[in-house]
Amino acid sequence: MSGFHYREGQLYAEEVPLSRLAREFGTPIYVYSRLAIEQAWQTYDAALAHHRHLICYSVKANSNLAILNTLAQLGSGFDIVSGGELARVLMARGDPAKVVFSGVGKTTEEIDQALAADIKCFNIESISELERIEHCARHQGRAAPVAMRINPDIDPETHPHIATGLRKNKFGISYQQALEAYEIAAGLKHIQVAGVACHIGSQIRHLKPFMEAMAHLMDLVHTLEKRGIHLQHIDAGGGLGIAYGREESAPTVRQYINTLMEGIPEQEYEIIVEPGRSIVATAGVLLTRTEYVKHTDARDFAIVDAGMNDLMRPALYDGWHDVLPVHQDNGETEARSYDLVGPICESGDILAHDRHLALQQGDLLAITVVGAYGFSMSSNYNTRPRPCELLVDGQQTHLIRRRETIQDLVAGETMPPGKAVPVQ
Repeated sequence: MSGFHYREGQLYAEEVPLSRLAREFGTPIYVYSRLAIEQAWQTYDAALAHHRHLICYSVKANSNLAILNTLAQLGSGFDIVSGGELARVLMARGDPAKVVFSGVGKTTEEIDQALAADIKCFNIESISELERIEHCARHQGRAAPVAMRINPDIDPETHPHIATGLRKNKFGISYQQALEAYEIAAGLKHIQVAGVACHIGSQIRHLKPFMEAMAHLMDLVHTLEKRGIHLQHIDAGGGLGIAYGREESAPTVRQYINTLMEGIPEQEYEIIVEPGRSIVATAGVLLTRTEYVKHTDARDFAIVDAGMNDLMRPALYDGWHDVLPVHQDNGETEARSYDLVGPICESGDILAHDRHLALQQGDLLAITVVGAYGFSMSSNYNTRPRPCELLVDGQQTHLIRRRETIQDLVAGETMPPGKAVPVQ
């Protein structure tokens, strides 16, 4: 797990012991390693060094301003799926000329916002969306750069909730409709055909689906060129999986990039990739404290102060995350197989099944590989304020989001006049 290591029996984030962060900031807390984020992004940059390229970090994986700014300082572009994400990128000093806008439901307001910001490209998901973008661009007196997001009907061999390249999925334009979409776009005065895009899913741990998707994409590119429709870039999307634990394996970034580049004429097109999870996932842990140790006839539970509202992946995807003790066991406590559960009033509030741990009440645990889709999918269910977020940079620790309060949660709520019970 990049950025985290044991030193004299204590788990550290870079040069900072996690136990100290728990004392200073309480629990639960998300802790990220800046070094791990930078190294992951640079691995992509090095793998693509011999090609014209743009790495567009997928903002939905983790949208904290400090993380976006860290990547912007490296020269990263950004893959967004909402106007809110575009606003975050701009606040984090990201370059709008390096932003691609995907998503099936772009509103008129979001399109206008992105046109005014002068983003790099819209990834079009339907012909009706193309028509709306043309209307917005005409109203602003400019040409909108677009790429058709192709749905190649390829099984990415991942969880069905994060598969996006099958015919039954809502995403993209079918391969069969693609030529029609490009011909319509080429005839529109306020549309600039810039490229082609494809994103088939997330957490893909085999190279074959990427290979098949790129073969479909290149067939389309060659057909378009023959018809006089010339492209500037090929957006291969993201989706490279990572190993969460349990002896999982995943391709390396270089293996992934080499697979994408097979069949693409060198330097003829700019290559865009949209990694998210593989940039930030291993750079984060969720630090939580054991509130109670509960032994029953059926099983043993470690009840912690983090819940499914803080980390949704295990409940939503049955996602696995390794769990590490912040202080390594000294042999004085009996190890048992625990279910790690939170305080949420749901039986599905299980963060980890059957973990062999030596635990006592008050012990600190680190749930690993949560830098992606951890905080970004969190909620206030059960009226629980969300955790604070910390970014560790060597020996320095930066509070990059304060812990929410109950006052934050109710700040936008009001009671109708004449119906409210007076506060005693």
